Amino acid sequence: MPVYKDSKRGTWYVKFQYKDWKNENKTIFKRGFSTKKDAFAWERDFILQQSGSTDMSFADFVEVYKKDREARLKESTFETKQHIIDTKIVPYFGSKKLRDITSTDIIQWQNMLLRYSDKKTGKPYSRSYLKTVHNQMSAIFNHAVKFYGLKENPAKIVGNMGSEKDIQMKFWTNEEYKKFSEAMMDIPLAYYCFQVLYWGGLREGELLALCPTDINFDKKTISITKTYHRYKKRDIITSPKTPKSKREVVIPDFLCSELQDYMNMCYDQKSTDRLFPVSKNFLTRMMKRGTKKAGLEPIRIHDLRHSHVSLLIDLGYNAISIAQRVGHESIDITFRYAHLFPTVQSDMADKLNSIGGGDVH
Repeated sequence: MPVYKDSKRGTWYVKFQYKDWKNENKTIFKRGFSTKKDAFAWERDFILQQSGSTDMSFADFVEVYKKDREARLKESTFETKQHIIDTKIVPYFGSKKLRDITSTDIIQWQNMLLRYSDKKTGKPYSRSYLKTVHNQMSAIFNHAVKFYGLKENPAKIVGNMGSEKDIQMKFWTNEEYKKFSEAMMDIPLAYYCFQVLYWGGLREGELLALCPTDINFDKKTISITKTYHRYKKRDIITSPKTPKSKREVVIPDFLCSELQDYMNMCYDQKSTDRLFPVSKNFLTRMMKRGTKKAGLEPIRIHDLRHSHVSLLIDLGYNAISIAQRVGHESIDITFRYAHLFPTVQSDMADKLNSIGGGDVH
């Protein structure tokens, strides 16, 4: 297809028709190219993108991938994915043809990231971050395999370069949490937030999305139907993390009473207002303050959820019951908290022996 010279501007432009995914004719007009070669290259890449050909460059396919995925993801999730793609993946693979990227290319890319160290601190990327970056790379190739005819995923062949081992699961004992909560009583808003997080096992975003109508004092339940995050200076309420996350959490009598006291303190609060109109940064600051005041080992806010689970395990509840309460899969509870469950191997062997034991002939 020809490109054209814009005599007034001294630049080149592209104008042509193509059929979109609905098989409807569309006209493309793109100008401002400094050379004829640049105009032809843009036209060629556009056509390859529309056809979904694996002959396109990796950078062009990434644009296809973004368009396919953007509408299906939460705004903040997509923004995180895009940052990783634009800073850690496209600069290395962008000019290569999608179909020509090999497992050897993936290994060399991994080695580059593994050798990285921060100029100021000298620290490398964490293993969990490397795992996240590789997973995103693999997701792009999986998309190409599933929908655009790429023969195989080279990132899957190589395997991951990181792990989750450096994310340590920490938790407080019940005695430690009580010590912390006492240290927070002089700031009621923070105190009530932490009470719900610890005794309800909620995620941080689930807590911050609660509104008065989510609390049922007759049934003594908290209804989890949404989550909160702050994005580009905007408060955003979306559906929970997973389908399992939607649940009703039965809370103890004392927490019901405390929530009633808190809501009575809130002036002119509407039923649709956020029950705890604070930010995650506020909770982080309060966590550091209370931890220091109580003289405790620092943990993350999310570790209060781990603390809740460990308390339930200590009280003798099984993985399935706990998973239903905290919005997890029971298999996740089993594996992530396996070291906290009492060992039953000897008891299993004794019962098997009683069933199958006897004289051997």
